[in-house]
Amino acid sequence: MAAVLALMALGLSLVFGVMRVVNVAHGEFFMLGAVLAWYFSTLVSGHPALGFLLALVLSPLVVGAIAFAAERLVLRRIHYNPEATIVATIGLLYVLQQAALTFYGPDANPVVAPFNYRVLLPWFGYSGYKLAVIGASILLITLTWLVLTRTKIGLVMRATQYDRETAQAFGIPVDRVYAGVFALGAMLAAVAAVLIVPIQQAHYLMGTDPLLLSFIVVIIGGLGSLRGTVVAALLIGVSDGVISVFFSPTLAKMLATLLVAMVLVFRPQGLFGTAAR
Repeated sequence: MAAVLALMALGLSLVFGVMRVVNVAHGEFFMLGAVLAWYFSTLVSGHPALGFLLALVLSPLVVGAIAFAAERLVLRRIHYNPEATIVATIGLLYVLQQAALTFYGPDANPVVAPFNYRVLLPWFGYSGYKLAVIGASILLITLTWLVLTRTKIGLVMRATQYDRETAQAFGIPVDRVYAGVFALGAMLAAVAAVLIVPIQQAHYLMGTDPLLLSFIVVIIGGLGSLRGTVVAALLIGVSDGVISVFFSPTLAKMLATLLVAMVLVFRPQGLFGTAAR
């Protein structure tokens, strides 16, 4: 859960950091990725790995296309105004949620894991697929970091993040960058959903808790900080799982919210963020 949360929160942090957009519909992109993963996996018969690989490729692409269209048709037309953006993404949340309810239905459906290998350790056994999910999340986070820090695309994104007007003066198509970042953030959420849906069943209301935890991770880790996102996701993901198992999920959310309040009071820029000058 911590690894998947890091991947999802990274997408939210990118959108929040580059565009200064509070994407309330981010959890619904996660949900849509899970629902589409179930749909695509049912199209292929035979070994479960074939359907899973198809879902892993197609679900993020479809979700990214939907996010790209939403950015072009809605966010761009309201000029990324902070207040209007929040209202618009809330509306997008309900549109996606009700569309999933209409075409997918109210039932939760499982996706079969591509393999069921169990790693046997001296003192206990552990799911090989869950270890693969952790490895895939680490790989994707590393690739995202390399793109942001070692490529021209990443340089353009960082320039747009630091100073939109100056970037535009140097010929950077800021609107296109925003559309790409919004689609990329949604695709990361969709990949996280595809990875987790063999463990948690796909359901049209499954985006709420990941959205809340992602906002908590971004606030604690620091706006636009990749390192902060990973560290905060590990902290929140592991603590949420442990407290939920031994105490209650409600207590886990209460403690996470309390931690957010403390961070906002004592270090508003987050644990690894930089203070505004």
